[in-house]
Amino acid sequence: MNNKKLKTAVLVSGGGTNLQALIDYQMEHSGNTAGNTSASDCPYEIVCVISDTKKAFALERAAKANIPSAICSPYAVMGADAAKAATRDEKRLAVSNAVLEQCRKFGAEAIVQAGWLTVLAGDILHEYEGKIINLHPALLPKFGGVGMWGHHVHEAVLAAGEKESGCTIHLVSAECDGGKILIQKRVPVLPDDTPDSLYERIAPKEHEAIVEGLCLIAKKSV
Repeated sequence: MNNKKLKTAVLVSGGGTNLQALIDYQMEHSGNTAGNTSASDCPYEIVCVISDTKKAFALERAAKANIPSAICSPYAVMGADAAKAATRDEKRLAVSNAVLEQCRKFGAEAIVQAGWLTVLAGDILHEYEGKIINLHPALLPKFGGVGMWGHHVHEAVLAAGEKESGCTIHLVSAECDGGKILIQKRVPVLPDDTPDSLYERIAPKEHEAIVEGLCLIAKKSV
């Protein structure tokens, strides 16, 4: 059996429930379960967690799992004065370059955007081409692009009168939410849904999809 694991950086901005799904899968499928020959070996290893905000609860999840982490917010990587004066594109590039530096530091071979809100730009897109995946909380290409994240997506889905929604795992490209679609999970939209109730139905699908997506990339790479 090939025991090589794809060294992976996970990018986060919030609570980190999808990071937790990746951590749980890694721990539960270590391949070391005594007497359980059916347990499949996890094909990836999370080597670092990177946040674009110091307030992300995901950082606490990383610490609990003994995974090193780094903060690559505009303020952290540019300094307060420069960040205040910078344009959105300048902040994105500075954060992206800092993430690239951390990925190199920890030897990451792939990147997962798990609720990551900064649009990546610059060299990182070329160095990790085909090795960066993103989780989006809707069925792309609908309800994607700048500003479409979190509850904004679910509000837009309900406002449009959609009959179904779900989540998408796709490769990251220079176009926001525009890369090749790898996996989609679907759920019905119910007549009395709110953004919260729709999210609660989609969230378990997100946890499944993000693990499947990383395993797909890992098994092609190792």
